[in-house]
Amino acid sequence: MLPNIPEAAVWLIFLLPLFSFLVIAFVIRPFFNDTPKLSGYLTILCIGASLLLSGWALDTVLQATHYNVTWNDPIIYTFIPGIDFGIMLDGLSAIMLLVVCSVSLLVQIYSQGYMKDDTGYCRYYACMSLFTMSMLGLLVAKNLAQIFVFWELVGLCSYLLIGFWFHKPSAAAAAKKAFIVTRIGDFGFLAAILYLFIRADTLDIAELHVAAITGTLAAGVLTWAALGIFAGAVGKSAQFPLHVWLPDAMEGPTPVSALIHAATMVAAGVFLVARMYPLFQPEPGVMTTQLTVVASIGAFTAIFAASMGLVMFDIKRVLAYCTVSQLGYMMLGLGTGGVAIGMFHLFNHAFCKALLFMGSGSVNHATGTFDMRLMGGLRKKMPWTFITFLIGSISMAGVWPLACFWSKDEVLLSAWDSGNWNDGRLILFYLAMITVFMTAFYMFRAVFMTFTGDYKGGAPSEHGHDDNGEHHGVHESPFVMVLPLVILTVLAIGSAWINFFSGEDGGFFAKFLASPAYAELGVHGAHHEEVHGFFDVFLHPGLPLVGLVLGLSGITLAYLMYGAKVISPDTVGKVFKPFRKIFFAKYWFDEIYERVFVVRILMDGVFHACHWFDVHVVDKIVNTVADVTVEAGNLLRKAQTGQLQGYGVGILVGVLVITTLFYIFG
Repeated sequence: MLPNIPEAAVWLIFLLPLFSFLVIAFVIRPFFNDTPKLSGYLTILCIGASLLLSGWALDTVLQATHYNVTWNDPIIYTFIPGIDFGIMLDGLSAIMLLVVCSVSLLVQIYSQGYMKDDTGYCRYYACMSLFTMSMLGLLVAKNLAQIFVFWELVGLCSYLLIGFWFHKPSAAAAAKKAFIVTRIGDFGFLAAILYLFIRADTLDIAELHVAAITGTLAAGVLTWAALGIFAGAVGKSAQFPLHVWLPDAMEGPTPVSALIHAATMVAAGVFLVARMYPLFQPEPGVMTTQLTVVASIGAFTAIFAASMGLVMFDIKRVLAYCTVSQLGYMMLGLGTGGVAIGMFHLFNHAFCKALLFMGSGSVNHATGTFDMRLMGGLRKKMPWTFITFLIGSISMAGVWPLACFWSKDEVLLSAWDSGNWNDGRLILFYLAMITVFMTAFYMFRAVFMTFTGDYKGGAPSEHGHDDNGEHHGVHESPFVMVLPLVILTVLAIGSAWINFFSGEDGGFFAKFLASPAYAELGVHGAHHEEVHGFFDVFLHPGLPLVGLVLGLSGITLAYLMYGAKVISPDTVGKVFKPFRKIFFAKYWFDEIYERVFVVRILMDGVFHACHWFDVHVVDKIVNTVADVTVEAGNLLRKAQTGQLQGYGVGILVGVLVITTLFYIFG
């Protein structure tokens, strides 16, 4: 065991990426732009150091009582009276620090190959450094105000990176869409922060946990505050109905997509719910209104997004809808099983999804396109990419014993255990179970369309990954891109195994991620979310075996349609034409939001009413005051005759009036 980490070193975890951002933005880019690779090296060095410090922080948490680290002389900064900015390091923040730093480091290494010829190389690494810093700062924030600052910085960085190729109208539009849609959810989050500050007189997370568990805050206050917090999570984690921004976010560079979808922006919403979990469930084991909302939104989002992933031809959009669906699983796990279940799936999903996005970027690097209809036959030409992408897809499909099988299985079990035949909650389980089949199908549809059959020719690169802006034959990606794929493949296989071989009763995550406030207050049942063992699929088959069969069935159907081609996709498409049209049109949500909410409600309704009020009320009042002032001036002007005797009479009359009033009222 290492000695306990000093608090200053925890501050360095997110200050090091900030340092790299400042140096790249204000030193390397203006003065060393002819050697842009310096920005990449500096970013990798700083995030690598943050990863080492995160490992030290994790080791310290493992040694701490109740997995909660406190310092004798904490570093506190008070910028606003009553709101102290500092560090909170517990099991939840420690495990997330490790995930974010490791995925971000691999993304930065991968980007050295993917972005090597891009003219915005320095700008890219500056934004990526700031993005990583924002997420890391959010993870160790001591209070909700501090979280909100980093929360908004994450949103700003996503805007800059999604719109990185701002010369493309589609990228600029996608960046604006992501920024505006997530602000809708953030309004609810901000309202919850203000409401809690008024009712609890504090925004300190630990104090809010204690107030929730001890009943200091009334049940109604907790419900409204939790729903406001969840609104922010719905926006950031792309849950229904604020899911529309995430598929369009694919306009950014693929490494950006990997970081957003695996460990930063979309993970922030899930983390926020987990961080404030005592507000959602002050008494362990009790299904509250707010948890029911979280679980219901999560289950519906899972199957809703999966349905759109079935028909997409852009490989990154398939993965985007997969992310939305898996985020729904995480919310379902949080709503029905607790912090350990939801975060367990986030932990496994992060490595798997980073692998899949980087694999899609590797394919694009070789073919110049993301359209799977222009791919095919890449299995022999890109063996490393094929093997790693295949393993990632197997894990995402929930096949034993790869990582995502275990966490997805726990979500399904928690959904089953939370419901009964009378309260209707079992519908959440059935929605999640159907999604297992759909996920396996669309993931292997992507595998077979991309890597099997005959090569369709690809397309010229839009982003100039080679020296001449064109691709001269399909080839495997360079080592700097393949190495992160291999590392992530190992994690996609075995990341879940830490839960079973840690020696913890009920699983590592169940003990490690529970809020320290539960244990410190002696609340029983805080670790009720037990995670099952490595061989439970055989010892206690039941639901895990059903989920496994559904996943394998989805893979088999994808093989019959796109591998062996025994079943014609066109024929199936004609049979289910109405559904296919709905799925491909994304349920017309973009059109509804654009034409109904933006045009009809906002532009023709709210904005038109504001314009009318501005013209007929505000301007009328201003113009009337101006007219009265001018007329009064005209009247006074007539009194200025220039005759001294007239002025004398006026003064005399004024004196008499004042004297009379004095005697009457004095």
